Amino acid sequence: MADDTPSPLNNVITIDDERIKSHLDRVVRGTVEETLNALLDAEADRLCNAQRYERSAARRDTRAGHYERGLQTKAGEVRLMVPKLRRQAFETAIIEQGWRDSISFPPTAVARRRARPPRSADAADPCP
Repeated sequence: MADDTPSPLNNVITIDDERIKSHLDRVVRGTVEETLNALLDAEADRLCNAQRYERSAARRDTRAGHYERGLQTKAGEVRLMVPKLRRQAFETAIIEQGWRDSISFPPTAVARRRARPPRSADAADPCP
């Protein structure tokens, strides 16, 4: 066979780099989301001193559902299912830094908030 004869197997396998990259991004983002949500559930179990639906005399709190929260990560934005507790506030150090970094206020609003004098209503309500 001559070298310049086209082979019927030319271009049988084509690789779409963008499609592979997109798929990998989705897989990594999904894994990050699942991992963070599992950590949040474990933290809620620790705070309640019992797992979800577990009945125990040592239980300190019960769950009251969850709320969704977006978190920007290097893998992209993930949706977190943050547990709510009935008797205590759910606070976690797992993603606290990420939440602080993702919140941005205009500098003028922050300066205005710090500059105004306290009102009597502000003293009564710690979260205006």
